[in-house]
Amino acid sequence: MKTIKKILLVAVLLLVVAQFFGPEKNQGDLSSIEPFLAETNPPEDVKLILEETCYDCHSDVTRYPWYNNITPVNYWLAAHVKDGKKHFNFSNWVDNSIKRKDHKFEELIEKVEEKDMPLLSYTWTHTEARLSDEQIKSVVDWAKMVRFKYSIAAEPE
Repeated sequence: MKTIKKILLVAVLLLVVAQFFGPEKNQGDLSSIEPFLAETNPPEDVKLILEETCYDCHSDVTRYPWYNNITPVNYWLAAHVKDGKKHFNFSNWVDNSIKRKDHKFEELIEKVEEKDMPLLSYTWTHTEARLSDEQIKSVVDWAKMVRFKYSIAAEPE
C-alpha cells in the first residue's frame, strides 16, 4: 500500500509541476486573415461561419478555452492547431500559388460536405461550430465560386 501512495504522490507532484510549462500559444493578429478575406470575398454569413468554426485551428489567431491552461490538455490543443494550420492556413494565404489555393478549396469543399470539418472533438466544446445543412451549403457554394475564379486565373493566356 505504501508503494501505491508513493507512486500517486509522485504523479500528483509531476502534474503540479507540469502546470508551469506549456506550448507556445497561437496568438497572431486578426489582420493576418484580411488578405484571405479580400481575395476570396466570402459573404457575411460565411465570414461568421469561418470565424466561429475555422480560425481557431486554421489561422494564426486562436481563441483558447479556459481548459487550455491545464497540462496536458494544452499540448493536445497545440497539436490540433499545428496540424490544422499545416492543412489549411488562412493567415499565410498570400504565400500560396493559384494552383495550391484551388486545391485547398477543393479539400475544403470535400471536408465540409462530408461533415469531416469541423472536427467532432471541436464541436463538443464549441457548439456554435456545429454546421447546419444550410450553413454547409453556404460555405460550399462560396467555395465553389472561389474555385471557379481560381480556374479562370490559372488559364494560360
